[in-house]
Amino acid sequence: MGVRLMVVDDHRLLAEALASALKLRGHRVLAAAAPAAGAADLVVSRAPEVCLLGTAAPAEPGAFDPVVKIRRERPQTAVLVLGPVPSPRGIAAAFAAGACGYVRHDERIEGVERAIMKARAGEAAVAPGLLQGAFDALLHPEAEPDDEGRRLLHLLTRREVEVLARVAEGEDTRLIAAGMHIAPSTARTHVQRVLMKLGVGSRLEAAALAARTGLLDHALPLLGPRNTDAG
Repeated sequence: MGVRLMVVDDHRLLAEALASALKLRGHRVLAAAAPAAGAADLVVSRAPEVCLLGTAAPAEPGAFDPVVKIRRERPQTAVLVLGPVPSPRGIAAAFAAGACGYVRHDERIEGVERAIMKARAGEAAVAPGLLQGAFDALLHPEAEPDDEGRRLLHLLTRREVEVLARVAEGEDTRLIAAGMHIAPSTARTHVQRVLMKLGVGSRLEAAALAARTGLLDHALPLLGPRNTDAG
């Protein structure tokens, strides 16, 4: 039997793709909305069985405030956090706020569905590998790891970063070309270069990688306000 659920994520393309995939698997997806800041009120009003709540920065203060509000005002709704590879602090903060599980942005749809079913059954839904990684990090702390998002950012030109930002917002080749005042063929070439440099095979994978690593957050000083002039 399908689950009545909601998908809420700051990255609209990611939210809509996941919602569509879950609908195809027989679930009733009430809404796929962004940004996550408005999730709590939406969830309280629609009362799903499970809410998949996306976050790009699980370690940031206040990242799980929507979870706290949902659990306070709609305790019968199970909340699964959807986010990047978390630090031990990120996992702890999610569960402390009332989440019943944590699912990585790049998890396969089968894994997401298993987590949803566990959440609806009142079980903790977190991959054993994430828990093991958290325990290992706590028991064997290491020096600060290389920042994957910053590393990937250095592979891209400023124009390619803007293209990636537009891909993550769900723009197709036509919209990218119009927004950047370039030919569709040029936009298509930029997209292919971005995919190649990031080592991914599709626009959806590129958006998921950008969300998981925080690449576009690092790029904000570079992009500044949306500028459609050539640069």
